[in-house]
Amino acid sequence: MGTRILSVPDAPQWGLRPLSFTKCATRYVYDATHAEIAAMTGGKRPAAGESRSLFADLEKQFQQQARPLAARMRPKNLDAFLGQQHFLGPGKLLRRLMDADRLGSVIFYGPPGTGKTTLAQLLATASQSRFCQLSAVTSNVKEVRDCLDQSRDELLSNGRRTLLFVDEIHRFNRAQQDVLLHDVEEGTVILVGATTANPFFAVNSALISRSQVFEFQPLDAEQIAELLRRAIRDPVDGLGAYEVKADPDAIEFFAQVCDGDARRALTALEVAVLSQKSRPVHLTRELAAESVQRKAMEYDAAGDSHYDAASALIKSIRGSDPDAGIYWLARMLEAGEDVRFLTRRLVILASEDIGNADPQALPLAVAVMQACEFVGLPECQLALAQGVTYLACAPKSNAATVAIGEAREEIRSGRLLPVPMHLRDRHYPGAQQLGHGDGYQYAHDAADGVVSQDYLGTDREFYRPTSRGFEAELATRLQAIRHVLRQARNP
Repeated sequence: MGTRILSVPDAPQWGLRPLSFTKCATRYVYDATHAEIAAMTGGKRPAAGESRSLFADLEKQFQQQARPLAARMRPKNLDAFLGQQHFLGPGKLLRRLMDADRLGSVIFYGPPGTGKTTLAQLLATASQSRFCQLSAVTSNVKEVRDCLDQSRDELLSNGRRTLLFVDEIHRFNRAQQDVLLHDVEEGTVILVGATTANPFFAVNSALISRSQVFEFQPLDAEQIAELLRRAIRDPVDGLGAYEVKADPDAIEFFAQVCDGDARRALTALEVAVLSQKSRPVHLTRELAAESVQRKAMEYDAAGDSHYDAASALIKSIRGSDPDAGIYWLARMLEAGEDVRFLTRRLVILASEDIGNADPQALPLAVAVMQACEFVGLPECQLALAQGVTYLACAPKSNAATVAIGEAREEIRSGRLLPVPMHLRDRHYPGAQQLGHGDGYQYAHDAADGVVSQDYLGTDREFYRPTSRGFEAELATRLQAIRHVLRQARNP
C-alpha cells in the first residue's frame, strides 16, 4: 500500500506494525495493508485506492486538532457572528445587501482580531459563492490572474460567482491592485479586501470607487467575554474537554486586556488552559494575568494609530483635560512613540492654542523639548507629563493663530499694501532724496511709548485678544493703544 508517516500517540492500539520509532517524538512509520485499514475502520474492507481517502481524512483530523483555538472557534454562520452591528445588524447596509442578494465588492478596514477574515468566509457561504483566498503578502500577479481566470470559468460554466478574499490588500502595489479592476467592474468576482491600514490612503482610488468600505470596530468587553464562554463550553472545537471552571474576574481580565481583539483573547485563554496539567482546570485571574504576560498594543507608528492618538492628545490638551492628556501621552509612550515627535507637537500647541493667554507656555514647552533631548527615556516622561498637565490647565487662546492666518490669506487674495513712506528704510545712499522715512516718529520719545502714527496704511485688525488669562490684560492695553493709533488715520 505504501509507507505512511503519522504522529499518532496511540497508533499501536490500531494493530499497525511500526517499522521505526523515534523517541524525540511519537512518530510511527508503518506499512498499512487493507486488513489493517479495515481494523481501523471497524471491519470495513476498503476497495483499491480507498486507503488514500482514509489517510486524507486522518490528516484532515490531525490538521484540525493542530489549529489554534481562535481558528477553531470561528462562527459557522452569520447569526453566530459577534460585533460590527453598525453595518451587519438587522436593517443595516451589509445585511440589506445580503438579504437582497446584491452583495458587491467591499473593503473591510479595521484592527486585527475583529472578524474581517471570518466575515468574508461567512459571506461566501451565505451567498453560495465559491470562496478563493489570497494573501497580498505572499501572492503575486500570476496567482491573482489564475484565480480570476478560474472565477470566470466558474461563472460561465456553472453560473456561480466567486468571492475573492484578499487579506492585507494594502500590501498589493498599484499595478497588482489594477489587475483586479476589470473583473470587479464586470462582476466576475465579489472582491472582499481586508486591511488594517486606511484604505483611502492605501488602496487605489479606482478600486475604492467600485467598492463599499466598511470600518470594523474593536469588540466590546461583553462580546469578548461571550466568545470566551463559548470556547470554554464547546467540547468539539473549544476547550470543553478540559473541564474549565473559570472565575468571572478571569474572563473579565481577558476581555479587558485584549483591547477588543478576539484572536488575542482566545489565544490567551488557550495558553492558560493548556499550560495546566490538572483536571478540572481552575482559571483564576492570577492564571489569566500570567498567561498574558506583557500586553501587546495595536499601534502603527506610521499609520492611523499614530495620527489618531496624536490627535486625541492635542485635542485633550486644547480642551483643558489634563487627565485625558496624560492617558494619551502614556499610551503613545507605551507604544514606543518617538519622543521628539511628542515634544514638537507640544511646542506647536503652546503657540497655536495657548498663545498670549499664558506667555509662559511656549518657554515651558521648549524647556520640555530640551529636557527630553538631554535626559532621554524613561526619565524624560516626567518632563513630558509636566508639560502636558501645565499646557492642559493653562488658559487658552488661538488669537495669534487666527491673526497670522487671516493676514496671510489677505496677502494671498487681496491687493498688496505699499509700505508707508515714513516707515521705509532711509539708511542707504539716496533714500533721503526719495523721502523715505520722512515724518517717522520714534515711539520711545513718547511718555507712554505709543505715538499717533499709521503703521499699515489702512484700518485693519487681525489680532483680537481674548478675555482669558494674561491676554485679558493685553486686550485692555491694546484697546487704549488702538485708540491712539486710529487718531493718525482719522485725525
